[in-house]
Amino acid sequence: MNILVIGRGGREHAIIWSLKRSDKVKQIYCAPGNAGTAQLADNVDIGEFEFAKLVQFAQDNVIDLVVVGPDDPLAAGIVDEFEAARIPVYGPRKNAAEIEGSKIFMKNLLRKYNIPTAKYETFTDYASARDYLQQQALPIVIKADGLAAGKGVTVCFTREEAEQALQQTMVDKSFGAAGDKVVIEEFLEGQEMSILAFVDGETVRPMSPAQDHKPVFDGDKGPNTGGMGTYSPLPHIAQSIIDDAIENIIIPTAKAMVSEGRPFRGVLFAGLMITKDGPKTIEFNARFGDPETQVVLPRLETDLLDIFLASINGRLNEIEITWSDEAAVCVVLASEGYPGSYPKGRPITGLDQVSEQEALIFHAGTASQDGQLVTNGGRVLGVVGRGHGIVEARAKAYAAADKIVYEGKQNRTDIALKALV
Repeated sequence: MNILVIGRGGREHAIIWSLKRSDKVKQIYCAPGNAGTAQLADNVDIGEFEFAKLVQFAQDNVIDLVVVGPDDPLAAGIVDEFEAARIPVYGPRKNAAEIEGSKIFMKNLLRKYNIPTAKYETFTDYASARDYLQQQALPIVIKADGLAAGKGVTVCFTREEAEQALQQTMVDKSFGAAGDKVVIEEFLEGQEMSILAFVDGETVRPMSPAQDHKPVFDGDKGPNTGGMGTYSPLPHIAQSIIDDAIENIIIPTAKAMVSEGRPFRGVLFAGLMITKDGPKTIEFNARFGDPETQVVLPRLETDLLDIFLASINGRLNEIEITWSDEAAVCVVLASEGYPGSYPKGRPITGLDQVSEQEALIFHAGTASQDGQLVTNGGRVLGVVGRGHGIVEARAKAYAAADKIVYEGKQNRTDIALKALV
């Protein structure tokens, strides 16, 4: 089969790596891709929002399946465009992708169907939001309604922080139009957990859970990022808690989307907080997580292509999905300054010192410049160690990460330590 993967990050590199393991795959293209995807696929110089060009490329190159990686084009209706051209595509339609594209839609859906989440209110004007904020207990969470590259959420511990976050979101437009509306919600205490699931309407096939590290610095300090590292499985979290989240959050949400006339087909990603009252929903994403994908897919034993095709054909319930007992830990190497402004074009060395047996290296923000691999994003590489447990996988990830060199490299040193306490 000929496959087109849309996106340019570590998630797409991991998806391509997983698809390449299928003997049914003939050719993979990636639009636009990065220096890492170019090692496994043919990169195509078409942007994620150039829908007409992407459809035309798929038609001209007899593409049998399109896989959409990022959130923005899904929210903008890219799946609908491919379906209109009768090209098989994996991902949710625009009306289903709204579960990520609008936090207000998501929160109202959960409230309507009594699905566990934090208490909240929504606002469209700054004055009303500020008045409400002044009456609430701290800490409190302020969320931009729309997509903000994983950075539109601020946890505020002081009144000053809360007022500043609201000002930056709604008035200063730090997140652009995503901040035209906001959700202000109660702060949930506990451990975070991510559960991704293959979903086809009411059929839900959960993946192995993972745990992300959002703040940029060790000890969960500093501003939120798109993710500085992750690991799977979660040996310190009881299976009963995981089952609770699947049965009382993910499955009811899939059913609610069907009831709303927005059946979800694709990867539904639940960001959860394990509170003293059980798991509660922080957010839903409408696609593979990044960097969760980098630790989940290497543990997948079932052919990923078979899962995609079964979902598209309404047969996901017929597929048996199995997972390796092996652990995986991903350490993200970022550029200095991230998640703020950061330099690009800095030469990267040392990747040739790491074999696939030592670690998998998924490129996120890289490019090839005059034959030299260089930095081209805030998150540059995801280094994934695999082993018989978290300790071994973690040691392999950090040993490999230490071999990679570029000016301004930054990474957390405490990824997966929560699993070892």
